[in-house]
Amino acid sequence: MLASAVAKVKRHVLPLFVVMFIVNYIDRVNIGFVRTHMETDLGIGAAAYGLGAGLFFVGYALFEVPSNMLLQRFGARAWLTRIMFTWGLVAMGMAFVQGETSFYVMRFLLGVTEAGFYPGVLYYFTQWLPASERGKAMAIFLSGSAIASIISGPITGALLSVTGLGLHGWQWMFLIEGGASVALCGFVYYWLQSHIHEAKWLTPAEQTTLSGVIAEEQRAREAEHVVKPSIFKLLADTQILVFCFIFFSVALTIYGATFWLPSMIKKMGNVSDFEVGLFNSIPWIISIAAMYGFAALAARFKHQQAWVATTLLIAAAGMFMSTYGGPVFAFVAICFAAVGFKAASALFWPIPQAYLDARIAAAVLALINSVGNLGGFVAPTVFGFLEEKTGSIQGGLYGLAATSVLAAIVVFFARTRPRGHKPDDKPLQPAAAH
Repeated sequence: MLASAVAKVKRHVLPLFVVMFIVNYIDRVNIGFVRTHMETDLGIGAAAYGLGAGLFFVGYALFEVPSNMLLQRFGARAWLTRIMFTWGLVAMGMAFVQGETSFYVMRFLLGVTEAGFYPGVLYYFTQWLPASERGKAMAIFLSGSAIASIISGPITGALLSVTGLGLHGWQWMFLIEGGASVALCGFVYYWLQSHIHEAKWLTPAEQTTLSGVIAEEQRAREAEHVVKPSIFKLLADTQILVFCFIFFSVALTIYGATFWLPSMIKKMGNVSDFEVGLFNSIPWIISIAAMYGFAALAARFKHQQAWVATTLLIAAAGMFMSTYGGPVFAFVAICFAAVGFKAASALFWPIPQAYLDARIAAAVLALINSVGNLGGFVAPTVFGFLEEKTGSIQGGLYGLAATSVLAAIVVFFARTRPRGHKPDDKPLQPAAAH
């Protein structure tokens, strides 16, 4: 009975969450494809573009916790629909920015409105799936990011050719991609339910069995009376600081490439916006294949730190090589770097998962994720400043390479077992992370 209920939940909600994640990712990173257009039409230079790209992550970080609290109050169905509706409206509003100030405001608001989406989905899984099934569900959900990184380029590139009604192609791109999020909201509200007993597609027996198992797991957690430490106590643990630095270094490189790669591709020659989108997909296709390959190797030949260090050094080498030769050589080097930083982002998480007490793992992993994602603010901001002042992002690429090398060294100082762990102890239950 439990197995059939779990299977129905996965079939009902996972495809929708994957689609939501895809449109979420596209609305977040599509400005990378319109940078030159906005510079030509609005005078938004490299420094302003970099700051605006990064401000998204400031808004996201500031409002993530309040959004999660409101989700629990209003229910996942209403709140996830609200999140998607408002981020879609703001994404559409990007079509009407007039200059640097409005660009900053809209990017910050996009982060504010998107805040809570990922942890909201995670919370939804805790209310609908037993603990043993959540990791599998999260793996499927996170595949939306991989799919989006591949298809966002061609879709956005094609939309940039749309014209009419006195609007530029980049304005139509924002309107159409943001409008897709708004249009999907009606289906999201219709399709999702906040509570198991509201799901008419489950039989009464399945509802009772599933809700009973999840309630029993919750009672077991509450019986442990675990007090979650404050953020200050967590940051006093040097191991957690090490984890934060490593993931920050990975995120720094990922977002540096994400927001600047389309501009680098344009320098390769007389390429159209659609061709830029196609080229932009290549590093992500290669990196996703490499990510699964390295995961298989790490599972077979144990030593997680060594594998993370290897992939970080690959990322560093690619970023360093991208500063030499012409634009085509730089693009090939970025493809090589992507193999490293995408694999590192996946191989890193088992290290803190193994170190942490499973009872506080979720809170600490969220902290590591939040601190790490500040790389999404730092990388584009620094890149924009450097290009504005020096006419080149070469210094930024050197910085990413150096940071990756340092992280490759630091990772060997990261514990893979908690203090007091004995060889015969059972491994801790891993928690999903973004």
